[in-house]
Amino acid sequence: MSYFAKIKSAAQKRAAYRRTLAEIEALPTRVKADLDLDGTRASSMARQAVYG
Repeated sequence: MSYFAKIKSAAQKRAAYRRTLAEIEALPTRVKADLDLDGTRASSMARQAVYG
């Protein structure tokens, strides 16, 4: 994989992470409570979804 391809891939993953995190944070408070999500858990969940 070339240097530029790695940078592009990293940028795409970062964008996907930010979108996923925004979607989790946009959930209603009641839904987040039901899923036992707080700020730390939301970011780790988004990271796991994107980066594996």
